[in-house]
Amino acid sequence: MTSLGVALLVIGAIVVVAEAHVPSLGALGGPGVLALAAGAVLAVSGLGGGLILGIVSALVLATVASCVVVLSVRKGAAVRRRRIRTGSEGIVGQLGVVRSWSEPTGNVLVEGALWRARRSPHEDDGPELHAGDQVVVERLSGLTLAVRPAEDWELVR
Repeated sequence: MTSLGVALLVIGAIVVVAEAHVPSLGALGGPGVLALAAGAVLAVSGLGGGLILGIVSALVLATVASCVVVLSVRKGAAVRRRRIRTGSEGIVGQLGVVRSWSEPTGNVLVEGALWRARRSPHEDDGPELHAGDQVVVERLSGLTLAVRPAEDWELVR
């Protein structure tokens, strides 16, 4: 019984630590807490400590491991709610400045990079764009941005 209890303690600890590094949102941590509790009861009672001492040690270990798992799940959920800031998904919604424009395409400076741009399909009848105008990126298709003129409320960030 003692060796099984120690094995459960080690496996439970490894799984709880893995929960902190793998965004499984509790799928690893829950069974890890149960393994720690069961391992504590089996190890302490197998060493002759009695059932009450085993249950108390299991409760203490389960409480500490549960706190670690809850903290890990909260931080993982917070990261999933964040807006994407890089890549093709991160450039959508960014403000840019028109550097040159000749209908229907032009060059736009966004986040320090010069992009080829065209008007968004639903903005074809909008105001004409000139150098220095503020635009908003609506889409990325290959290496070409789809942009529209920025509205006043978007310029105040």
